Amino acid sequence: MERNVIPRKDALVAQTATLHTNHGDIVINLFNDQAPATVANFVGLATGTKEYRDPATGRPTTGRFYDGLVFHRIIDGFMIQGGDPLGNGTGGPGYKFGDEFHPDLSFDRPFLLAMANAGPATNGSQFFITVVPTPHLNFRHTIFGEVADQASRDVVLAIARVRTGRMDRPIEPVVIESVEVAGEA
Repeated sequence: MERNVIPRKDALVAQTATLHTNHGDIVINLFNDQAPATVANFVGLATGTKEYRDPATGRPTTGRFYDGLVFHRIIDGFMIQGGDPLGNGTGGPGYKFGDEFHPDLSFDRPFLLAMANAGPATNGSQFFITVVPTPHLNFRHTIFGEVADQASRDVVLAIARVRTGRMDRPIEPVVIESVEVAGEA
């Protein structure tokens, strides 16, 4: 089997996630076969079926985790990052889980969806979408999806170009208004 091959849009895609943002929609093909636990975590948080800890109360809760969160870190020529309920890069769902590195997945092209983390086995809710190949991230961040089409790529690129301030935070909020999941795992 050839390495560095990620299923293309003409391959059978079991599940997609559409990030509805205030800059447009981003459709993502999820890699259920290569990163099943990571996809299940993302989908569960997105749809409100996975329990997490409310950052305000510390109590277990459910609900559509990503709705209303922002892309809190944007670096043009690198990536856009979101999924933090605190909006500052330090928040998460109140739990961590392990990495899922697949030998056929690598950061050999742009528009890959991956988990942000603070080191091995520290995945939670934060994710990023690359805008360039980033091979230095191989086997450091779990890849679990790819932006599905050109219109979605254009939205990612537009977000990557927004004006940012301190700590790469957008001057004007880039909001994930909702996440819609379609298909079956």
